[in-house]
Amino acid sequence: MKIFHKEGLFWLTIAALDFIFITGITYLLFPDFLAVGAGIGLVIFIVIAQFFRNPIRTIELFDNKIVYAPADGKIVVIEPVFESEYFKEERIQVSIFMSPLNVHVNRNPVGGTINYLKYHPGKFLVAWHPKSSTDNERTTIVFGRGKNALLVRQIAGAVARRISHYLKEGQEVKQGEDFGFIKFGSRVDIFLPMDARINVKIGEISKGNKTIIAYLKEN
Repeated sequence: MKIFHKEGLFWLTIAALDFIFITGITYLLFPDFLAVGAGIGLVIFIVIAQFFRNPIRTIELFDNKIVYAPADGKIVVIEPVFESEYFKEERIQVSIFMSPLNVHVNRNPVGGTINYLKYHPGKFLVAWHPKSSTDNERTTIVFGRGKNALLVRQIAGAVARRISHYLKEGQEVKQGEDFGFIKFGSRVDIFLPMDARINVKIGEISKGNKTIIAYLKEN
């Protein structure tokens, strides 16, 4: 993995050019304030860079009965719900809220086949709004099939208005690999089988590829 995600290459280039521009203008017009100008440009670059950082996160144990966190953030929802788009049955929803300060990379919680993928245009309600999971711009992805299939939903929020994913239906994916990116935060929902053993609590901080969200039973 690279230090910075590919989604940030354009913005990092702009930030670097801003740094050069601000420093150059300050040097030409206000040489006594060169340090201030350079400092402002550097702060802008650092802020943009932290949005697109992509820390190396290796999985310690590859096992599709273990559901790893697909995103960094805070666990804000753990509850049974009726999942109406794909499963059309009761599922346990676990939601991770991603603030603008979190790593925004999304990673495969399990490995296997992508059996469903659909993008939905929509609203941009704040990510913690109860209807953001069904009304906001979002992408729905189903990993695997059968009893232990998982549905993962990327949800755009009031700030994050760009969802990226690199998957297609029928694709075989490896647990822990990057599958997408949500720029500047938002939310990721996971819909688990009702008999899954949940391993997190409300308010807990999750880390992609490190935090175990749940354990699945044998098919």
